[in-house]
Amino acid sequence: MRMSEDSELHAFVGHENPSIVGYAAASGGSHQVGDVCDPAAVAAFARARDIDIAMVSADEPLQAGVVDALLAQGTHTVGPTRAGAEIEWNKAFARELLAEVAPDAVPMLRMVRSAGDLDDAMAAFGSRPVVVKPSGLTGGKGVKVMGPHLASHEDAKAYALELLGRDGAGDSVLIEEKIVGAEFTIQAISDGHTVVLPPSTYDFPYRFEGDEGPGTGGMGSLTVGCDVLPFMTDAHYVEACSIIRAVIERLTAQGRHFTGVMNSGFFATADGVKVIEFNARFGDPECMNIMSLLDGSWPEAMKCIAHGRLALANVVVREEASLVLYLVSPDYALRPGPAYDFTLDRARIEGEGCNVFFSSAIQTGENAYRTVGTSRAVALTATAPTLEQARQRVVQSAATVPVLEWRRDVGEMSYLEGLKQLVDAGSAPDAQPLLPNAG
Repeated sequence: MRMSEDSELHAFVGHENPSIVGYAAASGGSHQVGDVCDPAAVAAFARARDIDIAMVSADEPLQAGVVDALLAQGTHTVGPTRAGAEIEWNKAFARELLAEVAPDAVPMLRMVRSAGDLDDAMAAFGSRPVVVKPSGLTGGKGVKVMGPHLASHEDAKAYALELLGRDGAGDSVLIEEKIVGAEFTIQAISDGHTVVLPPSTYDFPYRFEGDEGPGTGGMGSLTVGCDVLPFMTDAHYVEACSIIRAVIERLTAQGRHFTGVMNSGFFATADGVKVIEFNARFGDPECMNIMSLLDGSWPEAMKCIAHGRLALANVVVREEASLVLYLVSPDYALRPGPAYDFTLDRARIEGEGCNVFFSSAIQTGENAYRTVGTSRAVALTATAPTLEQARQRVVQSAATVPVLEWRRDVGEMSYLEGLKQLVDAGSAPDAQPLLPNAG
């Protein structure tokens, strides 16, 4: 939506997302369906439309080198090259770089490249719970944690062996200690030198209320009207921002072109900040939190990023709360399933103060839609002076949409207060790690 303001939007998409198609048409632009991971096809689309500035903001196209192809033909582009995006698609590289610039923020870890290394790696953790992560891209769903996903160290070893034999998971597996703390993210915006740091966001990663069920790409997210979330301290935010700046500086020093957004995930703990991961593009759904609060023109900010002249004044965020809630297929994150037809009165919902953004859905008629696959179908977003006001707007709108499912506890202040207790408990000698390392 923000890219279509004050500009003509042309979109190269994997399927006809109703939101993207609608905003492109309304701006006088166009769309084309194709393979978004085909650098030559995306570059040809940009040439044919005489695009002034492009933005690539999804993990797989970045890994495929789409930005490289656009830059090579002279198209001004926001987004890192394949080398810059390695901070996301190669977790082993990310951990090695982080160990150089912020070693205290790295959880204890072991990198396993073969089955023969696994026993020694696991032995290093003793009886402590661990997290098992593939080094490659898995859409945020490849991480498994002792507790909710793995019952024992033997189960962790078995999953690590599975990942080592799985195509697309990378050439290594990371075994990490399980951290006591609460997660937060910062959607840092950069031209490779200047770094603008919006407020912290919180993502609800589990499928069901109370953080039950499998991990997902995110069931919702929020900001609270200031930089620091209720379970954090100012020191957590300052430390996290310092780490982001150091990582971008190191990537630039290595000659890795990095522009756009570094979606950085952290744990707030009683002993400071630990890094979960870096993503080389906006987070989903956290992007919607920041963009809904942006005062000013995002296309103008993109120009400044692409030309290396980003300033703080280009990305001004209102001091309000924002809430994103995803409505999903009943089968989402659980099992393969059929397409579901659902109705949604977009005009009514937007008239009541919410924005509607379609994800894995197509339009089949007036107020009629169908899910695509079993991923997240629709996001509802709202901003307001307080988090509870934003939540009420979103929840009332979600209740009018049949068939799709959503988490009822997204945005509840009592949930965030529980995270504060978790962070504070981390200093206790017998503290139990309750939340997993996402990734």
